[in-house]
Amino acid sequence: MTTPEDVIRFWFVDHGPEDWFAGSPEFDAKLERSIGEALPQVSRGEAWAWRKTFEGRLAEIIVLDQFSRQLHRGSPQAFAQDKMALVLAQEAISHGADQAVDPTRRPFFYLPFMHAESLVIQDEGIKLYEALGDEEQLDYMRKHRDTIARFGRFPFRNKPLSRDSTPEELAYMEEQAERKF
Repeated sequence: MTTPEDVIRFWFVDHGPEDWFAGSPEFDAKLERSIGEALPQVSRGEAWAWRKTFEGRLAEIIVLDQFSRQLHRGSPQAFAQDKMALVLAQEAISHGADQAVDPTRRPFFYLPFMHAESLVIQDEGIKLYEALGDEEQLDYMRKHRDTIARFGRFPFRNKPLSRDSTPEELAYMEEQAERKF
């Protein structure tokens, strides 16, 4: 079985932001080859022992929240572990795990809040990112929160989740796609 140390090493030592958020098929494939077996193991609940340490809790959240997006990009499975990642993040934060790890790793406890389709959770995420003090990450959190406040969901998830998009959501997605270029 994959260990939390394997996850932490792969995610933070071997790779960084240029890989995490680029949406690169090459990185996704490397993740699959190197450590992809962690996702099914963790999603089946087989990593409960990881929760004995704060780094282990962080590794479990990264697998559920990030690996699922990397390994199942564009499919419903990309979001299938979001609720479990959020619950684990809430529990970890309540025990101070986010404060006990290296500050550069702390945001990965907070990403499940950013990914939640709940305004209550989004508002809590704003508080976490404000306390973090990183304006760039806080800006991303605010944009996610504003999307949920406006639509009650993330429109870009509609297609993979077989949800119908409203005309307003379609216009929003077109506008956002144009901004990327």
